[in-house]
Amino acid sequence: MSTAELLKGAAELFPDEVVTQAHVRHIELPGGVGTFALITLDNGLDHTKPTTFGPQSLANVDAAIDQVEAEAAEGKIVGVGVTGKPFIFAVGADLKGVELLKRHEDALAIGKGGHDVFKRLAALAVPTFAYYNGAAMGGGVEIGLHCSYRTVSAALPAFSLPEVFLGLVPGWGGCTLLPNLIGADRAVTVIIENSLNQNKQLKGAQVYELGIADALFEGADFLEQSLLWTASVLSGELKVKRAEIDRGAAWDQAVERGRFVADSKVHGAAPAAYRALEIIAAAKDGDLQAGYDAEDTALADLIMGGELRSGIYAFNLVQRRAKRPAGAPDKSLARPVTKVGVVGAGLMASQLALLFLRRLEVPVVLTDIDQERIDKGVGYVHAEIDKLLGKGRINQDKANRYKGLVTGVLDKADGFADADFVIEAVFEEMGVKQQVFAEIEAVAPAHAILATNTSSLSVSEMASKLKNPERVVGFHFFNPVAILPLLEIVRGEQTDDASLATAFGVAKKLKKSAVLVKDAPAFVVNRILTRFMGEIQNVIDEGTPVAVAERAVEPLGLPMSPLVLLELVGPAIGLHVSETLNRAFPDRFTVSQNLAAVVKAGKRGFYVHDSGKPELDPEVVALLEQGDTVLTEEQTRARVLDAVAQEIGLMLDEDVVAEAQDIDLCLLTGAGWPFHLGGITPYLDREGVSERVNGKKFLEPGVASVPV
Repeated sequence: MSTAELLKGAAELFPDEVVTQAHVRHIELPGGVGTFALITLDNGLDHTKPTTFGPQSLANVDAAIDQVEAEAAEGKIVGVGVTGKPFIFAVGADLKGVELLKRHEDALAIGKGGHDVFKRLAALAVPTFAYYNGAAMGGGVEIGLHCSYRTVSAALPAFSLPEVFLGLVPGWGGCTLLPNLIGADRAVTVIIENSLNQNKQLKGAQVYELGIADALFEGADFLEQSLLWTASVLSGELKVKRAEIDRGAAWDQAVERGRFVADSKVHGAAPAAYRALEIIAAAKDGDLQAGYDAEDTALADLIMGGELRSGIYAFNLVQRRAKRPAGAPDKSLARPVTKVGVVGAGLMASQLALLFLRRLEVPVVLTDIDQERIDKGVGYVHAEIDKLLGKGRINQDKANRYKGLVTGVLDKADGFADADFVIEAVFEEMGVKQQVFAEIEAVAPAHAILATNTSSLSVSEMASKLKNPERVVGFHFFNPVAILPLLEIVRGEQTDDASLATAFGVAKKLKKSAVLVKDAPAFVVNRILTRFMGEIQNVIDEGTPVAVAERAVEPLGLPMSPLVLLELVGPAIGLHVSETLNRAFPDRFTVSQNLAAVVKAGKRGFYVHDSGKPELDPEVVALLEQGDTVLTEEQTRARVLDAVAQEIGLMLDEDVVAEAQDIDLCLLTGAGWPFHLGGITPYLDREGVSERVNGKKFLEPGVASVPV
């Protein structure tokens, strides 16, 4: 079947494609070098709708290559370049189309179609150039890898091969061409390590330093400089030098390093990284066609697998659902926020003050019980501003302005009399929180939102003694505040729409992913994590060795093991949340006496890190009192997953959130759970846990799975 027929068939499966055009224009290169054909990839929309490659888009690129191929054969042009619209080069395959595929042969056609088009660039009778002018990902990177030369803009903000992160492999030449261009070790960093490191992006200068691009130019006149450089290359005035590729033991060592990275991140649980490594390993002999064939097969296999469908589902949740929170009131009800108050000046409060300051750029005032604490909190914010200045993230004027906007006062009446939004981050105890809110209500304006950063206490109870409980809202951040995107916005029983709309408006300005949550014990993330951790703690308390319990959940590929997470959260906080949930749901949430003993002994966790890697603390081992029931890893994992599935089922029955999708969005953005799990519910569906525990799946067929 011809490429055109392949792509026509694929386009019929995908009627809603946002089509990218490939415009050809001719330029006379300076110095009399000759006529040059420039192909510009453009979907006709602004930079907020990045250019992608669906089947019709690939067909358009194919048609542009038909034109320049004929011109090259007739000697009418001396070279061909590919670039993108302003700020965007191209961000790869259109995933909306991939979701619709139901058959292995259709998936194979997508891989083969992309290869057949891009390979034609490499086969042209004249040299080819890619000008990475803006964001380039996946297939956008790969079309450039098929060119003879590449330049990159210093202003380019994001460049990556993110396929492994989503559950795919770079399947249009990435796994084969990149190691042959920059060596296996650097290719493993880009394809495996960066992908599995929360889809880390490269900047323009890094693309050049890695050897992916042959030249780096400033963003302001990037295309002009690239064309001047192109003329120098074509005239022979400039010879492009590239490092020689080590095809010996270094190649094999790079692949082994990739396996180590994959094992440490996904523990064999998701196949994409391992498939990519197989192709990189085989690319050592430089047989490009064999590599492309292997990419086609891997791509088709993975497209028809659960991990990719979960990855796309997770991607859509984070990119789309997070921007339009389910159940949020009409945004026109939101009130303006021109000043923010923060009660408390400890680390969490200081982090919140910095975030509000940077995102809202309004006055922020901190209060605490004594001047020393206030000075320390304001000092923390100033020190962080100085760090941003030192890194060149802000200029001196902005640093001075930020410092001028943050203040601290002892008297709440002085600080909050004209505040529109006041958030408390004080000790997690109901009486303390109620007293703080009573004090704020006495001095803040009648319209001010009173927000609580509580992680587990009832927002309704906190507001119950106030004259205006309707303006109290839960505003639960996750640590570290600057990194984790989730914000659980909790509606108390009395919270009104205007207060809620204002909270969502502030969340958007803070660039957080807000999820509307019912006022239920521990809300979403902490409730699920506490049930998850509690079941592991139960298994340990009953007699299963700690190492077995920890290893049992490795196949989930979570960002860290349960007891390392406990260390990060702090055993005392973990114990406090488990006690809160035990009071609410004593039949399902236990309070571990071993954990209580660890907290009483003042231990920061179960491990010591003296040797550089975590080892069980002998003093903690001496504290543990275990029974004699020893479970295997498989039995432990089944028990933990059953508990999580049960808890999620109950939370959905209680309307804690609108849908299972919101549970997954919370775990992805608040706990860093992997995309290849889709958060958690697609994995529980795929493994048969949902039906075993609740008698039904969480998601409809075709949502995070291959359509029937």
